Amino acid sequence: MSDALWTAEEAAAATGGKVQGTWSATGVSIDTRTLELGDLFVALNGDNSDGHAHVVDAIAKGAAAALVSRPCPGVADDALLVVEDTLVALNALGRAARARTSAKVAAITGSVGKTSTKEALRAIFEDQGRTHASAASYNNHWGVPLTLARMPADTQWAIFEIGMNHPGEIVPLTQLVQPDVAMVTRVDAVHMAHFESVEQIADAKGEIFEGLKAGGTAVINFDNPHHDRLKARAEACGVKQIISFGEGVGADVQLEKSALHATCSCISAMVCGQPMTYKLGTPGMHLVMNSLGLLGVVSAMGGDLALAGMSLAKLVAPKGRGERHIVRAKDRQFLLIDESYNANPASMKAAFATLAGADVSGRARRIAVLGDMLELGVDEKMIHQDLASALNDKNINCVYACGPLMQSLYDALPVERQGGYAENSEVLLSMLVRDVCDGDAVMIKGSLGSRMGLVVDGLLATENDAAASKITRSS
Repeated sequence: MSDALWTAEEAAAATGGKVQGTWSATGVSIDTRTLELGDLFVALNGDNSDGHAHVVDAIAKGAAAALVSRPCPGVADDALLVVEDTLVALNALGRAARARTSAKVAAITGSVGKTSTKEALRAIFEDQGRTHASAASYNNHWGVPLTLARMPADTQWAIFEIGMNHPGEIVPLTQLVQPDVAMVTRVDAVHMAHFESVEQIADAKGEIFEGLKAGGTAVINFDNPHHDRLKARAEACGVKQIISFGEGVGADVQLEKSALHATCSCISAMVCGQPMTYKLGTPGMHLVMNSLGLLGVVSAMGGDLALAGMSLAKLVAPKGRGERHIVRAKDRQFLLIDESYNANPASMKAAFATLAGADVSGRARRIAVLGDMLELGVDEKMIHQDLASALNDKNINCVYACGPLMQSLYDALPVERQGGYAENSEVLLSMLVRDVCDGDAVMIKGSLGSRMGLVVDGLLATENDAAASKITRSS
């Protein structure tokens, strides 16, 4: 098969655009900073920038052509594909890519665990054939069509992440993806600034079933309080095949036994009538539960469950979502657990449980470093404060916190657990560089806007060597 992802003729036919030149693109890009040689550059109009201002740069960096809505001075007409609206055209490219493939397609949504679930499914199916999946957290109105537009025609397995923070956002995206399997990881009080109740969030997540292909399968968390609501939504969308996963009696993928360890978990489960024992290469009970849903998706897509079990043993956590480092500084060595990408009450509690299971000895401590959780609505301070009981229930020695919301939690903790508070992550970092001791286990978590990634980078930089050594595990 040709290496071309899109020829000029194919792209013009998909978008209804006008093209003069003859070219072929091997990829699709919307950002000149990450553009690769041979990409089709799509000049999107963003909130703060217009991609048309970067077309000259894109061509200079080796783009095969540019998808634009107007002529671009300094760029030859034969390097342009001209359309009325570039975002509409990107959606059209995605729709055409979906139509030309025979791949089995899964779509993932949920309040927590979307990206880690998508990455785990990517790892599973990469061991079973040609696999395509969303990059990073490309789960919105431009990320989903971009991921589709990048999908090679000969893809066998495809996994898409679909997100939202307002009602109605998922419907057009799932209809674009047309998944064979749609999974909702779980529903929790996330993005409450835009919803009046968690039930409304469940309804918004349930929109994913509206795009399921005829004969498709819904995969739903059996233990989540909103299981019945989601199941009813799936049935209302005409879904006949519904797979549930969880601990509860009656789940189609049911946990029978789990052994949690500091760096992995060992699991026995019944998967749609088939007994399975497997190892999960990432620690945490929340990930054990997600692994049940993963196996439900694999089963529904006709994948090999035995190979999936072997793939799960090799999993490592993605950056910002549980990735582990051993930091070796001049006078100390400590474990750093990077959960800095995002946060909500459910994922915070899961992170506390994982930190509580980290191995420490002697006088070493388990330290939680926490930034604000955002978009929680009018009760945001109380929601932060309520996490104090979850922390007190775990074997966590002290807490460092930053941000006006997280101060509510910090002030609710007993004095012996208060490590330090700062208004921002820069000041908090200086405290930690001073205070972290040899043998400590340090977990860092907060919403992306709280900039806890800066704390991770700062602690990694304390190492004498060029980079921290990621923990490796045998499978």
